[in-house]
Amino acid sequence: MLTLSPRRIAAVAAVTISALVLSACSPGSLGSSDPNAATTLSFLADNSETSMKIAEGLAKDFSAKNPSITIKVETRPQGGEGDNVVKTRLSTGDMTDIFMYNSGSLFQALKPEQNLVALGDQAFAGNLDAAFKTTVTAGGQLYGVPFGGATGGGILYNKAVYQRLSLQVPKTWTEFMANNAKIKAAGIAPVIQTYQDTWTSQLLILADFHNVSAVQPDFADRYTKNQAKYANTPAAARGFQKLQEVFDAGYLTKDFASTKLENGVKHLADGTGAHYPMLTFAVGTIVTNNPDKVGDIGFFAQPGDDAAKLGLTVWEPAGVYIPKTTTGAKLDAAKKFLAFVASKEGCDSTAKAFTPSGPFLVKGCALPSNVPGAIKDMQPYFDSGANSPALEFLSPVKGPALEHICVEVGSGIRKAADAAALYDQDVKKQAQQLGLPGW
Repeated sequence: MLTLSPRRIAAVAAVTISALVLSACSPGSLGSSDPNAATTLSFLADNSETSMKIAEGLAKDFSAKNPSITIKVETRPQGGEGDNVVKTRLSTGDMTDIFMYNSGSLFQALKPEQNLVALGDQAFAGNLDAAFKTTVTAGGQLYGVPFGGATGGGILYNKAVYQRLSLQVPKTWTEFMANNAKIKAAGIAPVIQTYQDTWTSQLLILADFHNVSAVQPDFADRYTKNQAKYANTPAAARGFQKLQEVFDAGYLTKDFASTKLENGVKHLADGTGAHYPMLTFAVGTIVTNNPDKVGDIGFFAQPGDDAAKLGLTVWEPAGVYIPKTTTGAKLDAAKKFLAFVASKEGCDSTAKAFTPSGPFLVKGCALPSNVPGAIKDMQPYFDSGANSPALEFLSPVKGPALEHICVEVGSGIRKAADAAALYDQDVKKQAQQLGLPGW
C-alpha cells in the first residue's frame, strides 16, 4: 500500500571492502567451538518507533535468558531508502548477523535463495501461521519468522452507535449497507473517508481481497502473470463498485474530501461517524488521542456477498531473517534468537514493548488481556482460519495511481467500471518495469 523514496551512495562500497578485509582477519569473525563462549550479534531494524521498541525489547529479553549472547540493535531508514540499504548490504556481504525486513513481494526482491539462510528444518517452523509462511517462502524454503503481530484491514466501527440503534455486525455487504441506511436515518454519517490523506482511499479495495480470493483462490497468481485483471474479474471489480456505492448512497462524512486520518479517527471516537474503512494500526491513535473512547470502538472484516465466505484481509508482519554471511557460532546463536522470536516468550516480549496491532502468528501466543477490544475482534478470524494475506503480500503488481483513482471513484468523479479498467493500465506499466513474464 505504501511505496517510499529510494537513494544510497557509492562510497559505502569502499567502507564495506575495508570492513570485510578487517573482519576476515578478526578471530571473532571465525566464531568459536565453545558453546559457552560470549557471542555478539548485530540486528538491523528500521528506525520507526514501533520497530525500535520491539527490536530492543526482544534483544534485551533474549540476552537475559541467554547471557552468553548479546544482541546489538542497529537502525536503518524506512521506505525506499531503507530498501536500498538492505539490498546494498546483502549484495556487498556487509549485512548484520540478523535483520528485520518486509515480508511478501519486497522480501522476494531480496533474492532469498541466494542471500538468506533457509529455516524450514528448524523446530520453530511448525509453530508459524500458514498464511504468514507463504509470505516468507521462496523456492519452497522458509526464510523468516514474524516480527510483531498481524494488522487487519476492514471496518472500524463505533459500538456505542450500534448499541443505540440495535444494530448487528454485518456478515454481508447487503447487511452493511442496510446498517448504513439506519445510521443515516439517525442523523449520523455512516462511513468516514479521509481523502486528504489519499492513501486511505484504497481500503475498500485492498481490504476486500479476502473476498476476491475466497471466490477465486488463484487470482493473485494469475494477476501476477497478466492472466487476470480487475476489469474482467467480477470479484476483483466488486471493490471499486463498493467504493462507488457508499458515495452514491450519500453515506460519507461531509468533510470526506478535505480531512486527514487523525480527524477521521476522531469522527469515529466521537460517534459523528459510525464506520471507518481502515487498518487496525489506527486503534493506536485512538488510544493516544481519545483514551476514554477506546472501549466504544470495534472492528469487523469487510463483508463480501456470501456470509459463508466471510473472512479478514491481513497485512502480514515483517520478518526476521539471517543472511548467508552469518556463519559458525554466530549462525547457531542467530537461529537460537529466531527461535526465541517465534515463541510465546518472544510474543510476550513484543507485547510488553509495544501494543500489538493484531494477533500474533505463532502457535501458543495470545493477545494480552488489556489490548483494545477492536484488536481482540480480529482473533476469531485467525482461530477459524478465515483470513487471507492482502494482495500486495502475494503479488509485486501494484500500480502507483490506485489511491488517486480511488479518490475519484469515492468522490463521484469516475465510475467503478472505468476505474477498474484504468487501474489495469496503471499496473501494466509497473509490471513491465519489474520485468515480469507475460506483460
